[in-house]
Amino acid sequence: MADKLIIFDTTLRDGEQSPGASMTRDEKIRIARQLERLRVDVIEAGFAASSNGDFEAIQAIAGIIKDSTVCSLARANDRDIARAAEALKGANSSRIHTFIATSPLHMEKKLRMSPDQVLEQAKLAVRYARQFTDNIEFSPEDGSRSELDFLCRVLEAVINEGATTINVADTVGYGVPELYGQLVRTLRERVPNSDKAVWSVHCHNDLGMAVANSLAGVQLGGARQIECTINGLGERAGNTALEEVVMAIKTRKDYFGLELGIDTTQIVPASKLVSQITGFSVQPNKAVVGANAFAHASGIHQDGVLKARDTYEIMRAEDVGWTANKIVLGKLSGRNAFKQRLQELGIEMASEQDVNAAFARFKELADQKSEIFDEDILAIVSNEAQAEGGEHFYLVSMAQHSETGERPSAHVVFTAQGKELVGDAEGNGPVDAVLNAIESQVQSGAEQLLYSVNAITTGTQSQGEVTVRLSKGGRIVNGVGTDPDIVAASAKAYLSALNKLYSKAEKLNPQLTP
Repeated sequence: MADKLIIFDTTLRDGEQSPGASMTRDEKIRIARQLERLRVDVIEAGFAASSNGDFEAIQAIAGIIKDSTVCSLARANDRDIARAAEALKGANSSRIHTFIATSPLHMEKKLRMSPDQVLEQAKLAVRYARQFTDNIEFSPEDGSRSELDFLCRVLEAVINEGATTINVADTVGYGVPELYGQLVRTLRERVPNSDKAVWSVHCHNDLGMAVANSLAGVQLGGARQIECTINGLGERAGNTALEEVVMAIKTRKDYFGLELGIDTTQIVPASKLVSQITGFSVQPNKAVVGANAFAHASGIHQDGVLKARDTYEIMRAEDVGWTANKIVLGKLSGRNAFKQRLQELGIEMASEQDVNAAFARFKELADQKSEIFDEDILAIVSNEAQAEGGEHFYLVSMAQHSETGERPSAHVVFTAQGKELVGDAEGNGPVDAVLNAIESQVQSGAEQLLYSVNAITTGTQSQGEVTVRLSKGGRIVNGVGTDPDIVAASAKAYLSALNKLYSKAEKLNPQLTP
């Protein structure tokens, strides 16, 4: 019987630490539901002590998710651990994940604690967490740069206190596959009670080796849990990409010899949902989930695939959830057909009123474009979810004029807490004019860091998906807008980003975790 590899997804916690990737409670719930459909073993839903918003999101996810273990991160102190336990109280299966830095650099410069103090704090944290659950994970932050003897002392001690999972954190992406794999193996060999815990790997992608390091930790080191995120989302260069490690284990089962509980057909839907909610688009040549992952341009390759798919394809596109852009509905489709398609896409609406609002938006879109694809429906639901969130700013209407030889101008009508505002401005192009018109009334003073456009589907009738990233006062947020009219999508994206800047519910990302 092959060993089981545990997939621990931290998209909602470590992935959210990407600048601008903060998610609302409802967005976290939508992603958590998709992760459950994907059948990940553990969902790290957030960091309960970091904010009331994160606490409430974890609490809501804990009450909804039944088939996956729900986890909260906690620093190695009583307050954080108690807060995590409170948030997880309603979970069918829960885990507390506590951590403390163990590298000389982090202990001296960040914690200002001696090794003995860190050791004692780690022991006390796990001992306290045992009051709430038997499922406790411990991470030595910056473990890959820690002194081996000290790391062994700490890990032996926390296992004695009741830690059931030990996660070797390569927090800054310093690891190299062979050396990292050897580190995990050496720890398992030298820690006397190592057999009493599941060993886990958590790797960052600063040198582009997160996936390779994780797989080395499994194959060379004997780890049986991988911590990862959808699309490799995460702070700095990101985390280990779930889709890549899962398909590597599945495709090369002859080498790894491991079993997975993942429903791989849910990988692409999960990738698209996370991309849409966070505004972080997936590069076309991204492994498994990129638009070109199963495309063949070379004539030799095309000929080979036509004769036998496995000449150039080691995976089947449909096995990871890729399908043709299926035309599902049109302007003559009724409400019941629309509702059925929502169910097929795994979308759960909170009420019939929400279904009706989404259906009305679908009808509006069907009048603008002849073919409605699954991606269009996902965009509609995302837009409706934003509207339901009690937006500070909301687009009412806009008009813009652009002509060769003349400076483009725009007229935008939008609301701010229900009060109607009208902005007029010029710009270098129609998009610039529209954003200037909004800013003329809002006067946010935010710096625009990113403006990007992606087509949701193919063809000239495709909806455009625009992402705008704004920065103000050390805070970075992403706004996403969709519309067949790129200029209108741009206005929506800018207002969406402003909504996040003005929202008191959004939290600053706590850039201090493993």
